[in-house]
Amino acid sequence: MSIRLRLTLLYSSILTITLIIFGVALYSIQNQDTINALKQDLIRSSDKLVEATLRAESAPPSQSIPGREPPPPKPFDEFSNEQAFRELREREIVRVLDENGNLIASPFGRVEDTLPLSEEGLVALQNQQDWWESSIVSGENMLIYSRPILRDGQTISIIQVARSLTERDRTLNSLATTLGVAGGFTVVVAFAAGWMLSGLTLRPIHRITQTAQAIGDERNFSRRVEYIGPTDEVGQLANTFNEMLTRLQNAYQKLEYSLELQRNFVADVSHELRTPITTLRGNLGLLQRSPPASSEEQADILADMVDESDRLIRLINDLLLLATADARRSLVKERFVIQPLLEETIRQAQLLDAKRQITLKSPEDSAILGDRDAFKQVMLILLDNALKHSDGAIDVQVNLTEAQVEIRVEDHGPGIPTDELEHIFDRFYRGDSSNLIPGGLGLPIAKGLVESMGGTITVESILGKSSIVTVRFPTACDNGESRIE
Repeated sequence: MSIRLRLTLLYSSILTITLIIFGVALYSIQNQDTINALKQDLIRSSDKLVEATLRAESAPPSQSIPGREPPPPKPFDEFSNEQAFRELREREIVRVLDENGNLIASPFGRVEDTLPLSEEGLVALQNQQDWWESSIVSGENMLIYSRPILRDGQTISIIQVARSLTERDRTLNSLATTLGVAGGFTVVVAFAAGWMLSGLTLRPIHRITQTAQAIGDERNFSRRVEYIGPTDEVGQLANTFNEMLTRLQNAYQKLEYSLELQRNFVADVSHELRTPITTLRGNLGLLQRSPPASSEEQADILADMVDESDRLIRLINDLLLLATADARRSLVKERFVIQPLLEETIRQAQLLDAKRQITLKSPEDSAILGDRDAFKQVMLILLDNALKHSDGAIDVQVNLTEAQVEIRVEDHGPGIPTDELEHIFDRFYRGDSSNLIPGGLGLPIAKGLVESMGGTITVESILGKSSIVTVRFPTACDNGESRIE
């Protein structure tokens, strides 16, 4: 069962129960009010008749003798000349009984004019109590009011006043029919209106369902739920769903980008590893050649194999170091002053090209929180990169602020084109120029290590003038914690 049908049925059921309660209450109130009105009319009529009976000369105390046939009843015109008996309303039925319940007076003085009176009622009347009862008389439902007529504290006779309930019952039946038909029609109309309103209310949810299904089929996270309406619960749901789609789209794009990088990385690694391995395999084939190569040629082959083996080992070490940086683990976090490490790194880099000048400007107390070996590895990569791709001096400058330690490595080479600068940290990227490290792993390794220590690395370049690599780390406090605003 759909939510739309459940909501409509629930709304219709509540309305139906409400209408039933309202109809029963209205019918009961009308029923009781009409009965009370009839009783009040009968009581008022009986008051006049009792007074008239007491004044009538023909109303002495009953002389009926038990066991004997009572005398026939008298017509009202013989029973009393009182106005109350002469002006009886047509819809009221009046009878006068003796104290034993025998009819003594009726409009026409007929025995068959007797009104029903139960034994229980007769006992109540003889005990000077009023009595109400309803009974079928001549095929009509009658409300009969009986009361004793007292003189000197004794019951001398009984007056009965009755009125037909047919008109009242017809009115109540008509009211019940009207309430039933009107209630049924109202429920049907309310069901249709509820079905339409619930459809309008749930339409955005239906669109969300369709959008989710379409996204699952097409894998198109750029789609959004179109919602125009108030910011109620449904509007909040649509907005939340769209925000979720935005996050999913970003995550999916990042995942696609990561997978693309992974595929490219595997392809590049395969290419980089294949070259030295192919060279080694070719040289081994030369050594196995018959007749064997000369001693000089074998020496050249072995030297070439050593170089390729060293190259292969360096590449594998770089890949392992890069994997460590990506995993961001196995890095010790400790506070250390960077100036001695910079001086040591510069001395080692100077051995690569003794003719090049590398200058250092650094405050003595600049300290960071990180891994000493990783920091040294980063600086060696930056200096090696600067030595390979520039001809002039290299400047290393440390700037210290309250929150950061900034290290700038500036060379004076040909610079890097703008279109290649954005790929400077891509693995194995090879641009048209020769400004990037052959093999393409140095700067990606440096970036991974710097970020593992909580720092950042950026590259700026002025084409034909210089390139500047800037590394920033949070300043370490004396207690070994990073000072981060």
